[in-house]
Amino acid sequence: MAAQTVASTAAPRTPLGAPFGPAAALSCRECGTRFPLSPIFACEECFGPLEVAYDLPLGDPEALRRRIEAGPTSIWRYAPLLPVAADVAEHPNLAPGWTKLVKADNLARELGITGGLYVKDDSGNPTHSFKDRVVAIALEAARTFGLTTLSCSSTGNLAGAVGAAAARAGLRSCVFIPHDLEAGKVVMAAVYGGELVGIEGSYDDVNRFCSELIGDPIGEGWGFVNVNLRPYYGEGSKTLAYEIAEQLGWRLPDNLVIPIASGSQLTKIDKGLQELIKLGLVEEKPYRIYGAQAEGCSPVSAAFKAGKDVVRPVKPDTIAKSLAIGNPADGPYVLDVTRRTGGAVEDVNDEQIVAAIKLLARTEGIFGETAGGVTVGVLRKLIETGQLDPAAETVVLNTGDGLKTLDAVAPTTGPTAIIRPTVAAFREAGLA
Repeated sequence: MAAQTVASTAAPRTPLGAPFGPAAALSCRECGTRFPLSPIFACEECFGPLEVAYDLPLGDPEALRRRIEAGPTSIWRYAPLLPVAADVAEHPNLAPGWTKLVKADNLARELGITGGLYVKDDSGNPTHSFKDRVVAIALEAARTFGLTTLSCSSTGNLAGAVGAAAARAGLRSCVFIPHDLEAGKVVMAAVYGGELVGIEGSYDDVNRFCSELIGDPIGEGWGFVNVNLRPYYGEGSKTLAYEIAEQLGWRLPDNLVIPIASGSQLTKIDKGLQELIKLGLVEEKPYRIYGAQAEGCSPVSAAFKAGKDVVRPVKPDTIAKSLAIGNPADGPYVLDVTRRTGGAVEDVNDEQIVAAIKLLARTEGIFGETAGGVTVGVLRKLIETGQLDPAAETVVLNTGDGLKTLDAVAPTTGPTAIIRPTVAAFREAGLA
């Protein structure tokens, strides 16, 4: 019933046209029913989730490739493939994306990978997480629909991204988080001047609250980026696929290791790869997608290992709070993607997460947040268990900055020694 309420109280539907570029409609992922582009997220026929469907610019791939390469060094170089206006780069926004793809030879040697290893380091985005990508697309949809307040339920990174994007765009923001998030993420979400509301409970409690709020008159004119704007929001993750392929010289890697929170990022990266193949921008080849979860919140991993299609909700208990979604909306679709591509879903415990954060920092100079520790830790486990071929080329994602999750490593990280300011003391400490 909530989905029907949202659909019926949403802002007036906007006709198809230039504001959405090549986007043609919203399409139900379950029954295929199409709806006009509008701020709704659930199918009125079967209550399945909606996603953006396109009339992609099929034709001359070389011309499209040149057009992309001549674009700005942000996600807006891919505007011809996104639900945004052609002049989107001229709008006031944070212009995220085009982050580094780091050739991780030191980490590869440590893990025994011989086929080549890359880290897609999204900590270089404006608010230091990949969430800037998805929020940027949702912001453009909010503008088009005439919404005045940007909002979200968040495990931390999204709250900061929404606050910053709204500030840049001159919109009001009001975001909701679990009351016990890491202090760094709370400060970063609050500093942009919007309203930040802590909710007693887990992320899933926050999400349920937001779903109720959007159906209430108080939510009129609000754009919840991961609720009524979710179909547009999710498309931002495709830009990770586009960038990885372009940065590899317009080709696909053999393996990708991707963290799972709601699961949307993983499924949309797969969607992006499939679009690149369809457009002729890359040569078609097999690739495997692997999902990574924290053991303390691993409902998708549990379903994968049990051979189940149903993802049973869990109560999160992990230091990887950015991935602590116990009832992931895209969980079943993650299972579909990983099984279809021949990948897997694996999990690691908190101790392994911390060790992986330090490993990535020590080998490549990249300080990832706990989600990055999950992906690197899972990569190591996949190799050790024989689930991932070390002779295949692999890309692993680091989706956020370790400065946001200092508490995870602070207890076991600090000065090598504290000495008197003398050379003799330095020698006595065994450091000479």
